[in-house]
Amino acid sequence: MANNRIVFFDTTLRDGEQSPGCSMTTQEKLTMAHALEDLGVDIIEAGFAMASEGDFAAIATITQAIRKPRIASLARATTEDIEMASRSLKFAERARIHVFLASSDLHLEYKLKISRQQALDQTGEAVRLARSLCDDVEFSPEDATRSERSFLVEMVKIAIEAGATTINMPDTVGYTTPEEYAQMFREVRERVPAIDKQGIILSAHCHDDLGLAVANSMAAISAGVRQVECTINGIGERAGNAAMEEIAAALYVRGDHYGVTSGLNLNLLYPTSQILGQIITFRPSPNKAIVGDNAFAHESGIHQHGMLANPLCYEIMTPELVGVAKTHLVLGKHSGRAALRNRLEQLGYTLTRDELQHTYYRFVALADRKKNIYDYDLVGILPDQIRERHKEPVAELD
Repeated sequence: MANNRIVFFDTTLRDGEQSPGCSMTTQEKLTMAHALEDLGVDIIEAGFAMASEGDFAAIATITQAIRKPRIASLARATTEDIEMASRSLKFAERARIHVFLASSDLHLEYKLKISRQQALDQTGEAVRLARSLCDDVEFSPEDATRSERSFLVEMVKIAIEAGATTINMPDTVGYTTPEEYAQMFREVRERVPAIDKQGIILSAHCHDDLGLAVANSMAAISAGVRQVECTINGIGERAGNAAMEEIAAALYVRGDHYGVTSGLNLNLLYPTSQILGQIITFRPSPNKAIVGDNAFAHESGIHQHGMLANPLCYEIMTPELVGVAKTHLVLGKHSGRAALRNRLEQLGYTLTRDELQHTYYRFVALADRKKNIYDYDLVGILPDQIRERHKEPVAELD
């Protein structure tokens, strides 16, 4: 595929907000939208206009304040939803109506209670209506990865004929694997020639129920997908969505493999994550890739020694790349002499080899009793002669 630029479609304010503990007020959504604009996302899905008056108001407010990204509103494949979405986007400089309809037999039979033919008819009618109201229409066959392939292909064909400009095939319930997801896109693209002839953008939207959302998204990119739908910190329904920061970092670090570019300002990934963490009720897990507190922290003595010798030993990207201030060498019971010496030198204490050895024994004994070691703890365990040499008051040890 000639187009090697990835479109980042952020759904933090829609799919992300649907996660328990992640609801946002209109003002909070606006704050987040400004952060996403600064980050450089291409499309912001600002909400589901028909869901509530609050969602409608938030979308309308964002369209008046945000100018660089395209603003999208989600809509079911019904006249009421699509017209409501259109009204919410009235002031958008660049708008998109995102229409979805289930394509799996499971959803059609038990949720919508309609036949396959009814679903195809509804798809055509809904997309045509959306296209009459907006020149940019995205269509998503919901639960695409559990849909019968020939029926999925037929639904995609009808959506494109009706005017859809982007086709998103979501792994709605986080069921698929990278190999399966990539193959689905390859097959649909092969069986629907209009995708390449008309320059239709294919999109991936993955949930993390099996912990494969990012892997599936990356596989889709390798298969020619050029739009990825994701959220900051991976928030979203159930186990969440594909995390934008992980996809963005992977595309950069492994640019040799993926060979694609994006318009994201990578050094704003961590600050944007922090803004979201202040708005919703929880922050990322400490071991969360890219933006977790431990993502650039090292406690193991072997790792710390390697980091001091050359950061490339244990870090595949610099913390500054994603907006983290610096690598943090955490002093604990797994730390070695190299890290202890480094930290003491930062505090102004230069120790001989024997002094370091003596201090290290004290340090290990303290670390076995205390989870967090602070600078004043380090000064406290220094032998008296060292602190006297530096004119520090001698403190009694516990």
